[in-house]
Amino acid sequence: MRTKLTLQRHFKKHRLKFSHAVLKASPPAILVAGYLGLITAGTLLLKLEIATNKAIGWLDALFTATSAVTVTGLVVLDTGTDFSLFGQIIIALLIQSGGLGFMTFSILTAMNLGKRIGIKHQLLALEALNQTSMNKIWEVAVAVIYFAFVIEAVGLILLTVLWSTDYGWVKALYEAFFYTVSAFNNAGFALSADSLTRYVDNIPVNLVVSGLFITGGLGFVVLLDLWQIRGWKKLQIYSKAMIGGTLMINLVSWLMVWLFERHNPATIGNFHLSSQLIASWFQAVTPRTAGFNALPIESLSDSTTLLTLLLMFVGGGSLSTASGIKLGTFIVIFMAIYAFLGRRDEVTLMQRSISQNIVMKAFAITLISIVLVFIGTLLLSVSEQAPLVDVLFEVVSALGTVGLSRGLTGELSVTGQWIIMILMFVGRLGPLTFVYVIATPRPRRINYPSLDIQVG
Repeated sequence: MRTKLTLQRHFKKHRLKFSHAVLKASPPAILVAGYLGLITAGTLLLKLEIATNKAIGWLDALFTATSAVTVTGLVVLDTGTDFSLFGQIIIALLIQSGGLGFMTFSILTAMNLGKRIGIKHQLLALEALNQTSMNKIWEVAVAVIYFAFVIEAVGLILLTVLWSTDYGWVKALYEAFFYTVSAFNNAGFALSADSLTRYVDNIPVNLVVSGLFITGGLGFVVLLDLWQIRGWKKLQIYSKAMIGGTLMINLVSWLMVWLFERHNPATIGNFHLSSQLIASWFQAVTPRTAGFNALPIESLSDSTTLLTLLLMFVGGGSLSTASGIKLGTFIVIFMAIYAFLGRRDEVTLMQRSISQNIVMKAFAITLISIVLVFIGTLLLSVSEQAPLVDVLFEVVSALGTVGLSRGLTGELSVTGQWIIMILMFVGRLGPLTFVYVIATPRPRRINYPSLDIQVG
């Protein structure tokens, strides 16, 4: 009896120490630990013999798990042939977990148990769901799960019907399941080595898949706002900006890709106009972190490649399955530059003033991302014997968790794979969150005199 009581006290003591350590950790650090835990679990599962059709190394398993959890889609193995049915399902579950975020599940679990979360955990929830107030945190957390499964269910049904004549109902259902999870979570994992190139002129498949990753990339706050308001005039300014910005950038990119590629025989030059338009549409919208491709990426013209780099860098919406610097960040920077050129003291958007803190955050995220792209490109150019454009494309794709590649991923050295894994991980966390892990911000209580310094 004494032994039992002693063990209970010992366990309780160490549990309290662990809980105290967790509470002392910064919210970004806990997020990092959570994602690392998912990647570790995924690596161990993918290394099992039952998960593969051939023996694979630990690094290959780690790379695949990292790519899945960070919803990137860069692969060193062929998902459809090298992994068994069990392994493919594990990859799909890792994509779903990484796409929706482990904190969403944690928050819902705490809510269902009827537990209140403390200040530290509130900060963690705000960090994970990219919110500034706890007022709607529960609502958003529930919405993430609700919208994800509803939209994925619709995509699953549509793709199953579309592919039933080609594969039969059973295989069509499984293919639809995998591609729906991969598309909605902007992962870009495919069961075919050529991604979706066999559907390059298939309008229904292109529209369903692109609809899934565009919806996932809008952000759950926008989806929740649309569901509750159901009217343009009453939508939040952020929702209007995201919808309008997404529509504009997709349409402009669509037109530009078609103009750049319409005479390129290696891509759409030999297609009829209708096939050119649908292929251009898919190729224009997929770089914003979706990662699927219906055209050979290495055959794109230099103009389209450069445009793709910009789209991968920008990414999708906040609190979405997409990454990149985020479209909201891009809009704030654009409006800040517009205000500066117009000699205006305030940065405004739709007759609303944007705070200086938000503007500084947008510029910080962008600058940090540019620095990371430079460092990643420099390191990868040293470790790999590849053209600079291929190296740069790989780095931006990894940091933006896009998954598109010009063929370099499968040829990466061990050092190159580690560089890409780190970039994918940082890209999924967000560059600012990653910096906060390294240097936790502390409020400054001293105000210094102003300084005029020449710039430009």
